[in-house]
Amino acid sequence: MSQTALLVTHGSPSDPESQERALAVLAEAVNAKLPGWHVASATLASEGRLEDEIARLGSPLIYPFFMAAGWFTGTVLPRRLAPFGLSPMTPFGIEPALPDVAAQRLEMTLNEQGWPARETALVVAAHGSARSNRSADAALGFSELMQARFGFREVRTGFVEQDPWLKPAVAGVGQAVCLPFFATNAGHMLEDVPEALAEASFSGIVLPAFIDWPETVDLIAQSLQRAG
Repeated sequence: MSQTALLVTHGSPSDPESQERALAVLAEAVNAKLPGWHVASATLASEGRLEDEIARLGSPLIYPFFMAAGWFTGTVLPRRLAPFGLSPMTPFGIEPALPDVAAQRLEMTLNEQGWPARETALVVAAHGSARSNRSADAALGFSELMQARFGFREVRTGFVEQDPWLKPAVAGVGQAVCLPFFATNAGHMLEDVPEALAEASFSGIVLPAFIDWPETVDLIAQSLQRAG
């Protein structure tokens, strides 16, 4: 019998199908890295999708494609998994190898631009939350790790759902790389982050959400393999 796993993320209540498709593409790529496995996907925003996939897969490993161990991964997801006797794994944003992967991507970006880190700012655009500090703490901790590795001219972290807000945080930053601390290309990445950067006249490099990083596939596959 093959090992099964289910990638789970929040999704978009206003457009659930597009997020389901995007997560399914990621699941297929992870599946290709794990011969003998069956890796599927579900968003919490699609009514009944999580439960339907669990019933279909049996007792899959549940991999939360979230950036923090916050309200959704600590309360919402466990509550929905409880009837099946399942518990979620550690969220993607807490993967031990993620800082190394991000550092490699930042180094590559700086080299491509010919920008020394000491003359460049790092902007970490993140979600934040009105419910818990965990989301903000995860982004701030990540920012500190990147600063310790590179010695950027400065690091600014701004949020779309709490203070310090992204737009004022990035204003006047000059030469900079923006690393969005977002797992997927849902509403915040498609609307709020670009809008805030544009209004702040940000002219630097903007990296994609982690779902579009090829390294993400390997990180998830390796984590599932260790857990399996």
